[in-house]
Amino acid sequence: MANVLDLRRRIRSVKNTRQITKAMKMVSAAKLRRAQERAMQARPYAQMLTNVLESLVRRTDLFNEATGDIMHPLLVEREEKNVLVLVVAGDKGFAGGFNSNIGKAAQKFIDERRAQGQNLDLEPIGKKAIGFYKKRFPAAVYEHTEELYDNELSKHIENIRHREAPIEVAAEHPTLLVKTDFDEVTKLAHSIVDRYEHCEIDSVYIVFNEFKSVISQRVVVEKLLPIRKLGSHEVTALEEMTEEQKEAAGKAAQSAGVSINEPEETEIDQEAKKFGTAEVDYIFDQAPERLFRHLMPRYVTTQIFHALLESTAAEHAARMTATDAATKNAGDLIDKLSLTMNRVRQAAITKEIIEIVSGAAAL
Repeated sequence: MANVLDLRRRIRSVKNTRQITKAMKMVSAAKLRRAQERAMQARPYAQMLTNVLESLVRRTDLFNEATGDIMHPLLVEREEKNVLVLVVAGDKGFAGGFNSNIGKAAQKFIDERRAQGQNLDLEPIGKKAIGFYKKRFPAAVYEHTEELYDNELSKHIENIRHREAPIEVAAEHPTLLVKTDFDEVTKLAHSIVDRYEHCEIDSVYIVFNEFKSVISQRVVVEKLLPIRKLGSHEVTALEEMTEEQKEAAGKAAQSAGVSINEPEETEIDQEAKKFGTAEVDYIFDQAPERLFRHLMPRYVTTQIFHALLESTAAEHAARMTATDAATKNAGDLIDKLSLTMNRVRQAAITKEIIEIVSGAAAL
């Protein structure tokens, strides 16, 4: 049995750990507030862009009258043979089941699609997501070709894909969640759009944690491409929070001073919903094909950007809940160790008294 000195050292160690987890909880709560604000600030822009596209769809024909083709390739649906999956997890651990839940949902989707004979390209976002697949699936192989023409005045550069396995990691994005910069997300979206337009992929899905509030979030598998209905989220699979998880998250939020309710709509949000919805005839300076060509990639960028913002907020909420539980467990452990230490000390004192009394009786 441990002596009093060992128990005191253990209690001191657990107290230090409790101070660390308590500080981590407050840091996560502060980051959660900022992430919520950033997600809320992005909503009016996404809503207005959706309204503009919906207004354009209502007032123009989606098919070109001369050729009969659809106005934009992102609206074209075809048989899903090659599927791209974006998996958004976190950059750090100590967030409870946040990262593992994302990995399970993504793996379930991958297994279902492989059972249908489809090829999958994975693009993990975040260090934890990269760790899921780095050693499990091979990286995609590209052949870089350069061809000179026009008397070597011009150069044609092309990257040719050579698929070697049914499941490959097409690209990794370890720094995209660090700042969630819109320009970096735009590069990712344009890369996806180019591959879809060239028929390298037939559909695009994103696996992330959808965040509404601390007690209202879920892991979803959402379809990004092809676009079927503007402004709607085509969720193919989801996993809700359990009642125990909601209760733990609610207690952690209340102790950290974070609201558990969904943020209310601001005047800007309300105005954004009304933008472009009036039943009047707008005059577009550009041809519908050109407007679609410019706005559709921006719409995909906005969808991915908003998913990253919500995933970041959900990660901070999960870490706040996990560190709150760790702080409470450390407090309970300190109480148990203190009780054990008092019993050991009392037993030692009792033993010494007995020895003294026995020695005195023997004299």
